[in-house]
Amino acid sequence: MSTPSAISTLGDLRRAVGQGQVPHRSVHEEVRANLIAKLRAGDTLFPGIIGYDDTVVPQLVNALLSQHNFILLGLRGQAKTRLLRALVTLLDEFIPAMPGCEINDDPLDPICAACRQRIAAEGDHTPIGWLAREGRYVEKLATPDVTIADMVGDIDPIKAAQSGLQLSSELTMHYGLLPRANRGIFAINELPDLAGKIQVGLFNILQEGDVQIKGYPVRLPLDVLIAFTANPEDYTARGKIITPLKDRIGSEIRTHYPAGRAQAMAITAQEAWLSRNGAGPKADVPAFVAEVVEEIAFQARQDRRVDKRSGVSQRLPISAMENVLSNAERRALAAGESAAVPRVTDVYAALPSITGKFEMEYEGELKGAETVARELIRGAVATVADGYLAHLETRQVVEWFDLGGSLQLADSMSAADVVTQARSVQGLTELAHAAGVAPGASAPLLASAIDFVLEGLYATKKISRSDERGYHSSEPAPRRPSREAGFDDEPRTPPPGGNKKKYYN
Repeated sequence: MSTPSAISTLGDLRRAVGQGQVPHRSVHEEVRANLIAKLRAGDTLFPGIIGYDDTVVPQLVNALLSQHNFILLGLRGQAKTRLLRALVTLLDEFIPAMPGCEINDDPLDPICAACRQRIAAEGDHTPIGWLAREGRYVEKLATPDVTIADMVGDIDPIKAAQSGLQLSSELTMHYGLLPRANRGIFAINELPDLAGKIQVGLFNILQEGDVQIKGYPVRLPLDVLIAFTANPEDYTARGKIITPLKDRIGSEIRTHYPAGRAQAMAITAQEAWLSRNGAGPKADVPAFVAEVVEEIAFQARQDRRVDKRSGVSQRLPISAMENVLSNAERRALAAGESAAVPRVTDVYAALPSITGKFEMEYEGELKGAETVARELIRGAVATVADGYLAHLETRQVVEWFDLGGSLQLADSMSAADVVTQARSVQGLTELAHAAGVAPGASAPLLASAIDFVLEGLYATKKISRSDERGYHSSEPAPRRPSREAGFDDEPRTPPPGGNKKKYYN
């Protein structure tokens, strides 16, 4: 709801609530009502969340309609935190609150001793304030060093001394994060990392609404929606969720990685920094390059050398795509080209953004992260190229290399030079057009398609490539008879007047 300018005192608020102008409800009821309104209107519930429409979102909607506190279980890079932050859109635009109160107390039902005293003294003339929805979301990353004072609060002896109060007085309390999230949403990331005694404090305040601070019982009937995230493997790797707390979490929702390349490409296009704010050459990422970048993550998630318990975050293709485009930018600036069009070989230049995104099993550690990453890239190129080239006739190009042809390219070569060199290979340019680049395409785009065809043939083992980007036949050259076997390398000249046949030893 918008801020009613005419409502500035407690008396105004009571009349507005009585006339139905301002709703008075709990956070769970507020989220449920706004969610129902969005569902009826057909609005997008969680903007920016891709791939969860038929899986995670329905389960999350059910949890919110049931007024549950919930936990999102999933590996890293599965948009868990983004989902939690999107819950803010389900809160009212503004709600009335006691001005200056640390725990956003409800003027009509205060739980803070100081607010109760003020209302008792000023009555309906008590001034009220309005709290925006953005100020009602509190997020905390759980770490082993978090204390109960951080989460719930602690007794402040200085406040007690200055006010002349007993330490047991509620007015001496310094509130922690959870009370400060009162009448809002409190999100805890990586819940298993919290120490067991902190989790005990959480479930006690969730269930009973009270907690003991330094031995003093403090009653805090908070109105808060609590959401957690956790990695399923953390239950045994770094800690676990204690049973009493887990029992009080209403819904357990499993997240997942994108189901296919199309969803993954949409996420990367949304999250990666590809516009570059208009500075530098214009970015133009071909579809086949984007597919190769996404396929690396899919290959890594299936590779036995990569730790599946840790997961392969969707941040891998996002970071890799940014590095791939940067390498294309660097080449375009050096060549004086107006467009930065990435090539498949630019993906190898993005290795620094790939190797740190997955954990290795023992076999992978023996090989090394860079070697494994290179093999993952080659596997990704082979998979994507098979989809583009399987229905095309590649024999003419392969035979050109098999007959002894070779093509030397360089990563820094300009698009015009790549296209010129490629014309010497019979059928290569035509194959690049058939792979999806329309006739009349710009030189940078055609060069990218040529590079994709060559790398695709190399990845599918139809041709070979040296480390210096020299493409040649995958078949070994035929061995000629050697002297060690009793033969000369070259036939001898027939003796004068003798037989015209070639003589050998």
